[in-house]
Amino acid sequence: MKYPSQIFLIILGILTFTWQTIPLQAQDKLAQTGFQFLSVGQDARAVAMGEAYTTVEGNSSGLFYNPASLSRLETTIEVTANYFEWIADINYTSFSVGFRPRNGQFGVIGLSVMNVDYGTLQGTMVWANHQGFIDTEEFNPHAIAIGVGYSKYLTNKFAVGGQVKYVAQSLGRSVIPDEGVKDNIASTMAFDFGTIYRTGFKSFTFGMMVRNFSQEIKFEKESFQLPLTFNIGFSANLFDFILTDAKEQTLLLSVNAVHPRSYPEYINVGMEYEYKRFLALRCGYISNHDEYGMTYGFGVKALHFGVDYAFTPFGVFNQVHRFSVRFHY
Repeated sequence: MKYPSQIFLIILGILTFTWQTIPLQAQDKLAQTGFQFLSVGQDARAVAMGEAYTTVEGNSSGLFYNPASLSRLETTIEVTANYFEWIADINYTSFSVGFRPRNGQFGVIGLSVMNVDYGTLQGTMVWANHQGFIDTEEFNPHAIAIGVGYSKYLTNKFAVGGQVKYVAQSLGRSVIPDEGVKDNIASTMAFDFGTIYRTGFKSFTFGMMVRNFSQEIKFEKESFQLPLTFNIGFSANLFDFILTDAKEQTLLLSVNAVHPRSYPEYINVGMEYEYKRFLALRCGYISNHDEYGMTYGFGVKALHFGVDYAFTPFGVFNQVHRFSVRFHY
C-alpha cells in the first residue's frame, strides 16, 4: 500500500514547516506556558535513555512520549507503574495500560494516568499589620492528567497513534477581602499525536510526535498555553550494522530533535544495551539544559515482570531517582 507512505510524507512536511515557523512566533512566549508538570519524564527506561523515546516501541509508557509506539505491543495486556520524587519534594505517580485485543487486529487501546502531589503549603492573605499578611489554612496543590489512546499499524511499516487527555491543576484557595474565597482550579482537554515509520533498512526507524496540543486556559485573568512539544527522531539497533550474528544482544541508539513551545530547541540521545531480553544497561544525554544533561539506568525482566531504574544528576537540586514496574500477559 502506498497511501500510508504518502500520508507519512505529508505529515513530515507539515511538521517540518511548523518546526521552522513556530520559533519566530514563540520567542516572546519563552517560559510562559503553564501546566509544566506535563513536561516531566515519567518512565524510568525512557528517562535513562535521555528521553530519546519517540521511536522506541513495545510498552504502554509510550503514551507519555509517542502514542504510535503503543501499536507494537507484544502481549495482550501490559501495565506500567512509575514513581519518583521530583525537585522541591514534588511527588509524581503515574501508570499506563496497553490492551491489544485479538492479537492487534483492531489496534491497541491505551490508558494513562499521571498524578502530581506538590506537598502541603501554608496559605497567607494580605493584611494591615506590621508583617503585611496573616496565615490562613494549609493547602495541598495537586495536578492530574488522564488520557485514552489508540494506536495501529496501517501496514507492517507505518503506524499512527493518538491520545486525548483531560488535564487539571488545583493551586488551593484564595481568600480575597470583601470578595470571599475562590478555588484556583484550571482544566482543559489536550491531544497527542504521533507516527512511526519502519523504513525496512535493517532496524532503522523514523518517527514524529506532537504532544499537549490544546486551547489556551486561565486561572483568573491571564490566559496561558500548555507546553506544546514537537519531536522528530530515529532509532536503530547498531548490532544490525556491525555484528550480524548478535541474536541475543541489542545495542539501541535513539536520537530526538525537540522543539518545545516555551524553551529553546534541544537534542536527546539515548543508548540501551540489552542481553537476552533480561538485563538492560542504559545512558542518555539531553543538550541545552543547565542543571542536568547525562542520565543513567538499568532494567531487568523475568517471566511476566520487569523493573527499571533511572538516575538523573540534577546540579544544585541533587539527584532524581525514578522507578518503574511492569507487568505483561
